[in-house]
Parts: sequence; structure tokens; C-alpha cells
Amino acid sequence: MSKINLENLTTERRNEATFGLDEMTVKEACQKMNQEDQKVAVAVEKELASIEKVIEATITAFKKGGRLIYMGAGTSGRLGVLDAAECVPTFGVEPEMVVGLIAGGDQAMTVAVEGAEDSAELGANDLHELKLNENDMVVGIAASGRTPYVIGGLDYARQVGAATGTISCNKDAEISKHAQFPIEVDCGPEFLTGSTRLKSGTAQKLILNMISTISMIGIGKVYNNLMVDVKATNEKLVERSKRIIMQATEVDYETADRFFTAADENVKLAIVMILTDSDKDTATQRLIAADGFVKKTI
Repeated sequence: MSKINLENLTTERRNEATFGLDEMTVKEACQKMNQEDQKVAVAVEKELASIEKVIEATITAFKKGGRLIYMGAGTSGRLGVLDAAECVPTFGVEPEMVVGLIAGGDQAMTVAVEGAEDSAELGANDLHELKLNENDMVVGIAASGRTPYVIGGLDYARQVGAATGTISCNKDAEISKHAQFPIEVDCGPEFLTGSTRLKSGTAQKLILNMISTISMIGIGKVYNNLMVDVKATNEKLVERSKRIIMQATEVDYETADRFFTAADENVKLAIVMILTDSDKDTATQRLIAADGFVKKTI
């Protein structure tokens, strides 16, 4: 087995600012960690142009009926799975629309699966199992920027004709060579040497937040700054749904409650019914004609 050279990876370098970490007081360690974390948002800001391209490609995929598929190993994979799962209640989409793949499968969410991330073939196979097609968008996530599982998946995606993007935390990352739209965010060395669940993980989470949220805005899942396609799956979300209706239409609670019920607990539909003074069927047709955008129905 050939030796893996990690010397040039920012994520593997020692952080001079945290030398003597084991001798710091709890207060000193907290302060130092907070100082390091503050560098993350600044580093992400430098990559906004690259992030924009990934988002635009994702919106295009959605409009073609395609899916957003994240894939990664370890922390990177878990973050992708988390972001995908959160899209269902937040934007009312089906679980198949945003998918998170992690090397080693579901068990790898809690337990490391030995060797899974080192298999390029496994990455390709996982996408094949999903019946990847040319309408989909695949985003490979790897802090190191060299994970074979991700590279195998990206290469398969390109063969199929799907759009491809990457998120890495090293410049000149290997995975960037295998994607159309690479994102390379450099947060500097980790607070704890090589622990990429820290600054790198935070950067990845920030970028994933942007990709999923702004892509959903791009297909009509948001009205003003309100998540109007939220699914009311519990008591808290039922009340949030009514509050969203109130904020979007300036009606009182009783009116919001009445329309929420009349719209079969569909927040967006209730809003359109109120704003256009129409019944449920008419409001439904207005939304269909407007491709799901509330503002286009008014």
C-alpha cells in the first residue's frame, strides 16, 4: 500500500496558536477555540463566487426534476446526511429530493466503517443504486479533498452526465479535479491538529446551509423570508405554521387558524387563499401556474 502524503494539507498542519493546548485552563482553551472559530465565516466568504455556481447548478437540477445528492465519509458524510434530512420538514420536500450518502451506509452515522472511505468503487456503486441520472446534482464533501469514495462517485456522476460540485477544506484539492463546480475553503489549521470535525466541519455546515436553503428559495419554497412549505409534523410546527400565515398576510390568529385548516394544513396554499381572496381549488391552480412561487400568484 502506497504512503498517503498529508504534509501539504492545511487540515493536517499543526496550529501554532494552540501549542500547549493540554496546559491551558478551561477558560483559555475556550477563548482560543472561539478565536479560531471566528476565522471560519471569513474563509467561507472568500468562496462565495464558487458557492454561487454550485447553487445555480442545483436550482437548474431541481427545475429539471433532478435531485441534490451529497456524498462524503466520516464527519463530511454525516453533515451531508444531516442537511438532507433537514430539508424534508423545513421545505416540505420528499426525502428523495435531497439525499445524503455516507461511505459505509447508515451504520457509519454513529460507528466508523473501516475502509469504506477508501473505496472509489463503493462511491460509484452507491450512486448507481440511487439510479443517478443526468438531471441530478452531486456534491462531494471531503475536508481533506482526497477521499476516494467521493472521487469514485464524482467520476461516475460525470459519466452519467449529472452536474457535479465539491466542498473541500484544502486548496488545490484532489476532488476539485473531478467536478465542474469545486469549492475550496481554507480555514487554516485546526484547533486540535487534524480534527476536521471542528473548523472544517463548521465551514462545511455553513456552505451546506447555503446550498440547500438558497436552492430552495430558487424554486419557490420561500415567500419573503418565510419558509412557507414547512411541514406541520408536530405541535410546535403547527403553531409555527399559523404564525407564518399571520406574518405573510397580516391576519389575526383566528383567521390564520381557519385558513390553515381549510387548506388542509398547507401553509403556502393558505397564504395564497388569503392574499388572492380565492378558494382552495382556485388557489391551488394559481400556485401551479406560478411554479410554486407565492409572489407570482398575487
